[in-house]
Amino acid sequence: MTSAPHWRPAYIGIGSNLDAPVNQVRQAIREIESLENCRLTLQSSLYRSAPLGPADQPDYVNAVVAVMTTLDARAVLERLQSIERDHGRDRGGERWGPRTLDLDLLVFGSAEIDEPGLKVPHPGIALRNFVLLPLLEIAPHLPIPGLGSIETVAAQNDNTVPEIEKL
Repeated sequence: MTSAPHWRPAYIGIGSNLDAPVNQVRQAIREIESLENCRLTLQSSLYRSAPLGPADQPDYVNAVVAVMTTLDARAVLERLQSIERDHGRDRGGERWGPRTLDLDLLVFGSAEIDEPGLKVPHPGIALRNFVLLPLLEIAPHLPIPGLGSIETVAAQNDNTVPEIEKL
């Protein structure tokens, strides 16, 4: 007898500042929605934010989505990186530099993972308003493993830096 699959929530940050960023983000959401063994459950508004890294690059468009998945965290990450590659993402580029698409596994259920190439919750989650505000919009009571609720984490952050606005 086969046991039923175990569904887990995962939260994914999406960002783009090249090649029609709004379209890149919307297309990425459609591609995440179509991933096998994943079901899109929540989707934030789009946000425009100033770049976190070098200032001589276009503003970013960001969003956060939630999925339920039977995949493990590593498999989710691999599928996200495949979507990035399909959008022309070059992981060898400048840190915090411009990119066609950036997909980050932010939270994976109650897991705390620290493996080569996979850190969950995402290490920058508590410091990035372009992640915190969309996440707060769709999951205001979400516990961030090791950090507390998203409400608490967001309240401890200066959510005006970098400059951000809901589109």
